[in-house]
Amino acid sequence: MKNSYIKTAGIGMLAILVYFILPMLEAVPFQLFGIDTATLPLLPKIIYMIVYETVILILILLIFYPKLKRDFMDMKKNHMNYYSKYFKYWLLGIFIMMVSNLLIMQFTDNQVASNEQAVQTLFDISPIYIFFSAVIFAPLVEELVFRQGIRNIIPNKLLFIIVSGLVFGGLHVISSDMQSFTELLYLIPYCAPGIIFAYILAETDNIFVSIGLHFMHNGLLIALQFFLLFFS
Repeated sequence: MKNSYIKTAGIGMLAILVYFILPMLEAVPFQLFGIDTATLPLLPKIIYMIVYETVILILILLIFYPKLKRDFMDMKKNHMNYYSKYFKYWLLGIFIMMVSNLLIMQFTDNQVASNEQAVQTLFDISPIYIFFSAVIFAPLVEELVFRQGIRNIIPNKLLFIIVSGLVFGGLHVISSDMQSFTELLYLIPYCAPGIIFAYILAETDNIFVSIGLHFMHNGLLIALQFFLLFFS
């Protein structure tokens, strides 16, 4: 039992390390070849970022491959039961996000979270990159790292849900771009879906359920951004 936990926790820790360490090495190839990224045109930068994120995604998928294979087979048999049961929990998360965002914006004089401002800026610069990053990369990688990775390390159900939700929300809110401590209030709307997705994984033990709902979650938000971009 102890050896089994060590192996499982090691897989989770490896995925977390890959997620945090590889982005820190993103600029290394440019430095090795003496390329000034400030002078590069936008298109090569976008292509490079998409390729680099794809490499990170593939590595994390390989780390969890046996688990993904088992979960995929289970998902083929039980997808209707899973989504009919847990879709309402995602709706609850959306409701909490909307209400808390509205209340916080009123309290902070319509101040938007720095993470949201960064996403909007990137969206204006490159909608294609944001679509890939938010709709394809993020649901897969974030669920595997912040849900399955943390679940591998923390077997206790309640503790896992709390830690996963707080880490997920915290990494979306707490950054060097924070303009004031009032932005910490945005932990509420950002932690809400993290807690919901963690609860779903704890209940189903199938990562594809939360991945599917995360796909839908981010896809709807990005679709709204596209709508505002084209019709505003």
